[in-house]
Amino acid sequence: MNLHSKFSHAGAVIAGAFLGASLLAPAAQAQSRGELLYATHCIACHTTEMHWRDKKMATDWVSLTFQVRRWQEASGLGWSESDIQDVARYLNETIYRYPPMVDSVTRLGAPPPARAAAPVSSR
Repeated sequence: MNLHSKFSHAGAVIAGAFLGASLLAPAAQAQSRGELLYATHCIACHTTEMHWRDKKMATDWVSLTFQVRRWQEASGLGWSESDIQDVARYLNETIYRYPPMVDSVTRLGAPPPARAAAPVSSR
């Protein structure tokens, strides 16, 4: 075996080892944007116990969204409406389980409903 083939063989063994390790390693769970924002900006003060206390401020989807908006404003985070909805959705899916409200602002990814045209008067 010459020097070139020894290096080729060693490279193939190393590449195979990395490939095998990556196939055996568990896939990392993708985090939602809401979870990332919450983990980055909120979890230091708002632990899970905060959400389960008797006097919690969020009692439905509307109040949950309101509280997320309120606290991001108080913290000066400057989140977009989409960020607020993502964090509220993350909290709702993992903790609260309130039925989400669907309105023109929080369509949950759906396009707005088509509006019927008003009848035209013939006068």
